[in-house]
Amino acid sequence: MDPALLRERELFKKRALSTPAVEKRHAASDSGSHKRKKPKVEKDGSSGSKNGSESSNGKFNIKTSSGYKFGCLAKIVNYMKTRHQNGDTHHLNLEEILDETKLLDISMKQKQWLMTEALANNPKIDVRDGSYGFKPKYNLKDKKALLRLLDKHDQLGLGGVLLDDVEEGLPNSAKAIKALGDQIIFVTRPDKKKILFYNDKHCQFTVDEEFQKLWRSVPVDSIDDEKIDEYLKKQGISSMQETGPKKVLPIHKRKKGGQKKRNFKTHNNHLAGVLEDYTDGVPSKK
Repeated sequence: MDPALLRERELFKKRALSTPAVEKRHAASDSGSHKRKKPKVEKDGSSGSKNGSESSNGKFNIKTSSGYKFGCLAKIVNYMKTRHQNGDTHHLNLEEILDETKLLDISMKQKQWLMTEALANNPKIDVRDGSYGFKPKYNLKDKKALLRLLDKHDQLGLGGVLLDDVEEGLPNSAKAIKALGDQIIFVTRPDKKKILFYNDKHCQFTVDEEFQKLWRSVPVDSIDDEKIDEYLKKQGISSMQETGPKKVLPIHKRKKGGQKKRNFKTHNNHLAGVLEDYTDGVPSKK
């Protein structure tokens, strides 16, 4: 074998032995990384146990949140409304309400909030000597009370009554409305809500055809509101506009007049014979 190649081979072995192996460095770094990862897992586990302890202490308990409280209030109000519509109009105390709504696991603090604030200040709850009942817009006992309400609205010119308000305040409202029959008129608004009106049968009369022809033959297209007001005044009839808010006349802006000549105070009176006045322009040379 060539001695030169043998020398190079020996030199290569010496360099290889003096240089650290790359595999050992990676292995060392990997083992170090494993060692660093372990405390992170333990840290996460400790934080998880901490969160569990906080949730067990009640800091994140859903039953103590404001949403849960108002959810309980909404459930109570809806229950009181339903039992009122079913005819159960007698009042209940808080313990009876919580028993019937199955809200027996609320805390004393929430019970105190319901008694002193939530139920006491709710516009749909009637409070009497520590007991609670539903308070509708119209407290109607039967169909006769509904008919009196509609008749009163008709006489006072208040219009009709919302069907939702009637169903809220009248127990078994569907049965009562059906029993009244044609004594009630239904009108549906553009928003799909139904209005109840009193059907006054005394106002139902037939108008003679000759009078209808005379009524329809009067042309009113060319008559504006001002002419109608003038005609009513001549006949001694006051129009509705006089009792309502007065019309605000438009404000006309004043025209600006010619600019007035401004008077300036004169100074340096002791030089009156020396200074010249150039107010009206430069004087022409003589």
